[in-house]
Amino acid sequence: MTGTAQAPLLRMRGVGKSFLGVPVLRDVDLQVRAGEVHALVGENGAGKSTLMKILAGVHRADAGTVELGGARVDFDHPVRAREAGVATVFQEFNLLPERTVAENVFLGREPRGRGLRAGVDARAMEEETGRLLEELGLTALSPRTPVRALSVAEQQIVEVVKAMAQSARIITMDEPTAALAGAEVELLYRLVRRLQERGTAVLYVSHRLQEIFDLSDRITVLKDGALAGTVDTGATGHAELIRMMVGRPVSAVFPPKAEGTRTGGARLEVSGGGNRWLDGIDLRVRAGEIVGLAGLQGSGRTEVAHALFGIDRFTRGELRIDGERVAVRSPRRAVRSGLALVSEDRKTQGLALHRSVLDNGRLVLDAVMPLRSRERARRLPGLFSSLELVARSPAQEVRFLSGGNQQKVVLAKWLAADPSVVVLDEPTRGIDVGAKHAVYTLVRRLAAEGAAIVLISSELPEVIGLADRVLVLRDGRIAGELPGGAAEESVMELAVGAGPARAGGEADR
Repeated sequence: MTGTAQAPLLRMRGVGKSFLGVPVLRDVDLQVRAGEVHALVGENGAGKSTLMKILAGVHRADAGTVELGGARVDFDHPVRAREAGVATVFQEFNLLPERTVAENVFLGREPRGRGLRAGVDARAMEEETGRLLEELGLTALSPRTPVRALSVAEQQIVEVVKAMAQSARIITMDEPTAALAGAEVELLYRLVRRLQERGTAVLYVSHRLQEIFDLSDRITVLKDGALAGTVDTGATGHAELIRMMVGRPVSAVFPPKAEGTRTGGARLEVSGGGNRWLDGIDLRVRAGEIVGLAGLQGSGRTEVAHALFGIDRFTRGELRIDGERVAVRSPRRAVRSGLALVSEDRKTQGLALHRSVLDNGRLVLDAVMPLRSRERARRLPGLFSSLELVARSPAQEVRFLSGGNQQKVVLAKWLAADPSVVVLDEPTRGIDVGAKHAVYTLVRRLAAEGAAIVLISSELPEVIGLADRVLVLRDGRIAGELPGGAAEESVMELAVGAGPARAGGEADR
């Protein structure tokens, strides 16, 4: 942890920014010390991205000042920011896949040889890249490897090494774990701590609160474009941070079960379900019930969702919906049987980003029930309203919405088909705390209206806080069942248990 008396490396004071006359940032202060991991958090639309882009030279502030190393700066272009030692690692990497690690690290500023070795000095690039990788403790990654052969986490490392090679004094990371699996997240943690040890400041932006508490020294919270406060991480709890971000206590994050909600008969039943990924899956979800699926990455959670929806269907066992045995051989058949699947990747699997909100709302209806699409689409304005969708109009292209509002469009798309069983795979991935609360409220409402809900999430508090029962998967089988509200330790014990996972898992009730 950094000392409190240390002078800030970065000081932003009274920063303001408007677009088309609409204020996005108002009088924001931010201080980051050398060697500090400083988290920047807030709901979507709070102003985090705009503040980062001002620091990176993408936007210029309308008001306020920025100082780096005690000297006032005014970046009018990203190149100026990089030259001053500010680097940004965005979610979308800026790498050339056909070139090597070293070539990407030195892209646009390749060292030149002399005399007979005039031209790009490949050896010098590789040696310096290797030195930087060694400094980070990452000697297994070769400077000569083409970027196309790297994992997402390794590509992220290349972006960081590129920043180090440019002598970056402060590196901003924007949602760095959004596309990473468990082991890759641990690699990123080690990388951030190495940067901290060498005196590099890290401005860390993430919606995942556990990462914020694991990594950061201090946290700055933005709300509605203004500074809500800066706190020491060690002296702050999850509840206080959420209250600062959304203006309501943590007790309101997971809404209670609606009064009068009762579970009815089984709407979804799987007996002995299996395929090339799964074996012995017994799953029973009643009307009005939320059943959570937990487990480590690769445990079989998403594979269960895909099997239910006919993407990689069950080849063994029996599937019943509302008591009727069905053979779900395709997603189209799944929808006609009353199933809905909110997939984990909304941008590539859930939305047509260049089409309007209304067009996206009709995607399922037009594809599966075209003769009834116009009639059922009349429900969409009401669904958008009940989901509190924020958009300029139904004609607005979905790509211009925030992540939380995009997810609401995905949900409306499925609800328009009036499903009896709703499978939610990572429904709150990449959305802020306020938008998460809206999704949680919707899940509770769907259950209260009699739907059967299957909830899959990597965030254990989410599964534990919403589900009536939690089934824990391991190696494609159900390792056990826990009641809603169970301790996280109990879930992890089943998820990583040394003994073999057993078939089934649901109590016979």
